[in-house]
Amino acid sequence: MKNSSQNRTAQTRNTLIGILFLNWLVAFLKIVFGIFSRCASMTADGFHSLSDGASNVIGLVGIHLAAKPKDIDHPYGHKKLETFFSLGIALLLCIVAFNLFKEGVARFFHPASPQANDISFYVMIFTMAINFGVMRFEYKKGTLLQSDILIADSLHTRADILISCSVIVTLVFIRLGYPLFDAVATILISFFIAFSAFEIAQNSSEVLCDKVAIVDTKKVVDLVLTIPEVMTCHKIRTRGRPDDIHIDLHVQVRPDMHVGEAHEVSYKIEEAIKQGIPGVTDVVVHIEPKEGHS
Repeated sequence: MKNSSQNRTAQTRNTLIGILFLNWLVAFLKIVFGIFSRCASMTADGFHSLSDGASNVIGLVGIHLAAKPKDIDHPYGHKKLETFFSLGIALLLCIVAFNLFKEGVARFFHPASPQANDISFYVMIFTMAINFGVMRFEYKKGTLLQSDILIADSLHTRADILISCSVIVTLVFIRLGYPLFDAVATILISFFIAFSAFEIAQNSSEVLCDKVAIVDTKKVVDLVLTIPEVMTCHKIRTRGRPDDIHIDLHVQVRPDMHVGEAHEVSYKIEEAIKQGIPGVTDVVVHIEPKEGHS
């Protein structure tokens, strides 16, 4: 179990480091060509990509802390820190969205003359292709490793792709003689980013507030009833991240069952659930006597 957890942490960390490099490359290209062409939407998109890189750094810190082993003060471990740090990504997106919204509104009162040359189109198409590959890889890896950080960051990158599409459309409008559309696109971009922040915050808060984990309770009952000594199973509760699911339940056994035998039944139930349902790390069994049974 420990080696598996360490391997997952190492894979997540290596994935984030690689994506960090790509995000900074994309940001550099967009910001440089955005400033050079005086295109606010391209520059805004570049700063959003820069925030992608910042979120990668947040993610690296989060997974490092989440990988710490259990201790006296944290008997359930530190895995929720990864979920908590994904909220940092959401906060960062909110700040970026607010600043871009202000920039877009300011452009209405202080118009600029953005340029839309062929190089601008090439830069946007090239960087969008990189982002698309990053998003697909990161989401697939995040699902495989059950990493909140990678999944949250892939949603961040998805927003970047949508923003890049809007920037390309903006460049077309600029060429057609509608430079004010640059300000409109910048404001729309800010809303895209804010929505991504909302999605990340919503998903993270569900875990932190102990929303029911995605576990088939019927499967839990079926696994528990494979233990011959168990007569019924009820009051099943679940919580936690997909890779750190906690389950507690009540079972009924013979009233005359010895304490030692009841303890053995509890152990069998715990092992059956952990073996049968991936991601379960803790099972609490409440044993009750079956009333009216002799």
